[in-house]
Amino acid sequence: MTTNTQSIPNFVAEDFNVFAISGLEARMSALIERVRPKLTELGNQLASHLTALCGEEMFPHVAKHARRTINPPNDTWVAWANNKRGYKAHPHFQVGMFGSHLFIIFAVIYESDNKKVFAKHLAEHLKEVRETIPANYFWSLDHMKPEGTPHTEMNDEAFETIIHKLQHIQKSEVLCGLRIDRDNPLLADGEKLLRTIEHTFEQLLPLYRLAF
Repeated sequence: MTTNTQSIPNFVAEDFNVFAISGLEARMSALIERVRPKLTELGNQLASHLTALCGEEMFPHVAKHARRTINPPNDTWVAWANNKRGYKAHPHFQVGMFGSHLFIIFAVIYESDNKKVFAKHLAEHLKEVRETIPANYFWSLDHMKPEGTPHTEMNDEAFETIIHKLQHIQKSEVLCGLRIDRDNPLLADGEKLLRTIEHTFEQLLPLYRLAF
């Protein structure tokens, strides 16, 4: 399924440079001016694709960073979940960016009650997950950190750590997906980027289904 390709956002160096701006007010002003409109447009354009993909209505939610009072955000994103009011308590998809890269991910974060369900199903389907997740995707246990572990480096012990933490640690979370370096020319081509995001979501759909 190809989404309407009118006014497709792209991302350039100036968008990533926002995260080098000092101070909460100045950085937020630049985020709101430069980046948030692009994430809002992506959110609206991809909602129909995700709705068809997931078989349920998926609603876009653009990060507002409203709780911040001192420290400026190091990343920003748009998330899609099957709940109109919010996404943090639900398994969801995200497209976002740190200063170093853009990410396209599936996530179950600490506020979600689906962590134990996902952990149980991940353990049951681990062989399939290891074989089907693309080698260039990454895994992370902290949505606030830009680092991650490539899928090719995820051994049994690494997955056992994810499963254990999701089952036993309240603040645990898991993310998996694709990261695209800020200098990758793909980001400047809105149509190619949109197709890449759609394809990545299709690759991540089995993980989303494991969360229910």
